[in-house]
Amino acid sequence: MARPFSTLQVLSVPVACATIPDVVDQIDEWIEHNQARTICVTGMHGIMESYRNPEILAAHTSADLVVPDGMPLVWFGRALGDPTIDRVYGPDLTAAVCERAQETGWSMHFIGGTVEAGARCLATLAERYPALRVTGHTSPPFRVLTPEEDEALVEELRRIKPEILWVCLGSPKQERWMRDHRDRLPGIVQVGTGAALDFLAGTVSQAPRWIQRSCLEWLYRLVQEPRRLWRRYILNIPQFLWLNLRYRPTLSAPADR
Repeated sequence: MARPFSTLQVLSVPVACATIPDVVDQIDEWIEHNQARTICVTGMHGIMESYRNPEILAAHTSADLVVPDGMPLVWFGRALGDPTIDRVYGPDLTAAVCERAQETGWSMHFIGGTVEAGARCLATLAERYPALRVTGHTSPPFRVLTPEEDEALVEELRRIKPEILWVCLGSPKQERWMRDHRDRLPGIVQVGTGAALDFLAGTVSQAPRWIQRSCLEWLYRLVQEPRRLWRRYILNIPQFLWLNLRYRPTLSAPADR
């Protein structure tokens, strides 16, 4: 049974003081009860998108679980008195869920990225987790879907009905998508993991573990993709630090979910 989590409020986003094993246990509980749920794996970028855009904030606050994919959030939680919090890094969470799924028989599906990246991701999973049930990968167009396209996608996912849907559309698109589709996909746990599909496919290189733990992963990724990511990091980091000095994060007691 999943344990109750303290909640870290960071610029109005409620972040669960969880660990990867906690999240896997929570997914297990939701699947056992055939519940449609959503998990936002969120770091500094997602917090800042929420601060600037009320719609993105609403997507985070309506999620069933927001988990800390960023060391600053972990440091905030520990400084405020919850030593249990740890980074819930998207690729590591994916690996932990795949390990559990081999034992439980959960099926999973991926949405997002290119057709080529999806094929490489599924090939990697088949090699690493030979007993894993993967129903496939869907690569929607890189634009807003028409109502007809969206309905066709929903119908296909209802037909397949994986227990877990990995939503790899990038933030904040994936948070919006999960908010809009949770009630249309009964019995499916959706997890927004951003670039996890590209990491598995090998199209984006992961930072070494010591860089991840020292809060320098942003610099590693910036060097890799400067044109796409410079604005996200160069503008967001100073503002994120200033806003959290001005509007201090708070910690609330655990509550049952």
